[in-house]
Amino acid sequence: MAEVTRKIGLSLGADLCWPACYEEIVKRLKLSIPMNGDLLRFAVERVTVEPFDLHQSCPYDVVLDRLTHWFHTSREWIKKAVILDGLYVLNNPWAVQSMEKQTSYCAMMKLGMPIPDTWMIPPKEHPPSADLQLTLDRYAKLFDIAQTGEVLGYPLFMKPYDGGAWIGVTRIENVDQLRQAYEQSGTHIMHLQKAVAPFDLFVRCIGLGPQVYLVKYDPGAPLHDRYKVDFFFTDQDEWSLLTDTTLTINAFFGWEFNSCEVLRRDGVFYPIDFANACPDFQVTSLHYHFPEMVKNMIRWSIFCAATKRKMRQTLDWQPFYEIAAKDLPYRERLAGYAKIARERMEEDRFMEFCHKHLRNLNEVAWEFFGSDLARHFVRAKVASLFPAHEIEQFTGHFWGLIQFWRKTEADRIGLTAEQDQQGGGAGQENRNSGDSAPADSASGDGEVPS
Repeated sequence: MAEVTRKIGLSLGADLCWPACYEEIVKRLKLSIPMNGDLLRFAVERVTVEPFDLHQSCPYDVVLDRLTHWFHTSREWIKKAVILDGLYVLNNPWAVQSMEKQTSYCAMMKLGMPIPDTWMIPPKEHPPSADLQLTLDRYAKLFDIAQTGEVLGYPLFMKPYDGGAWIGVTRIENVDQLRQAYEQSGTHIMHLQKAVAPFDLFVRCIGLGPQVYLVKYDPGAPLHDRYKVDFFFTDQDEWSLLTDTTLTINAFFGWEFNSCEVLRRDGVFYPIDFANACPDFQVTSLHYHFPEMVKNMIRWSIFCAATKRKMRQTLDWQPFYEIAAKDLPYRERLAGYAKIARERMEEDRFMEFCHKHLRNLNEVAWEFFGSDLARHFVRAKVASLFPAHEIEQFTGHFWGLIQFWRKTEADRIGLTAEQDQQGGGAGQENRNSGDSAPADSASGDGEVPS
């Protein structure tokens, strides 16, 4: 039996906390997986930025990418490696490059999702261009933005058609605010979108491969407190619908790490923002939920590397369109879309792999997130974002929430009484994100057996 090393590359920007935790947990797992006559081991390395020969081979089997959406040098290196070397990367770089929020709205409208009414409006200003004035003089139609606001109705949101991180998003209550926001929008192409108001629940659904993790979200809270620590905020049917929605979007665009934001009004969930193919992955915002996201990333990346999962370079939307064309209730169509997604993400094979080869991940992660080293990683991230006089306060705050996660995790994974006492005592009976949903999946473990 030959010993083979699978290499996982981390293509990083400002990320500090999750890569360090990922590397340490993978090291502590001491993985040795028999597969197809070989004994697989795993090495993790951070990808550097440097000149590259288009003929040079890529040393990685899988790359976890956090740069493609904005850093073009790494984007082009990754695209080259996918084409010439068979690299597997999270996410499809062509889809990330071309499928902005405008496209994602249109695509999901095509599939029948209840997307709020949305208009695209020309930019208020234009960068200098030799042909610009001639083009505008010939073809630009004068319009009164107040008429669009009247058609949509208030409140509404103005936001960049391709934006992210809540940059440039303005809630607008009346025509005066609309005119002012448009005057200040500069050269950005903007959307006007009818607000889902009032709503009684905001959920952020974080998909990682076939795993979907639901978090109650409060966009009005400070950045460090938007991801709420809350339980049983969806029932079984709602959990299933949100999971199917997220998987459908991700499979449609080739995004295996993406978040979908949805608002509930009168029992209907409206997807409002789901082109987030580089979702938040920082302990300073995810806090309690951070360990689960690290575990989900480990599961999916190890599975992809071990099985030499093939990169789907084309999106192939036709199977989704065939279901969309059927005269079926929306929920049945959505289930059909999600079935395609689960097949494309090899959910059954993934679950079997995790059950067989990653059974000790929960315990290893639980022990690690109680260590001094884990606390050091948390503090390093806090120190990079917070002023000096707040570093200790917020390090303690985020570390305390992670220890609360360990208490709830201790009961879920069935630690012994002695282990549980070492970890600070037993926690809640269950920590599902969705009431009555399967325990592992609703808590963010993507239906992977403990």
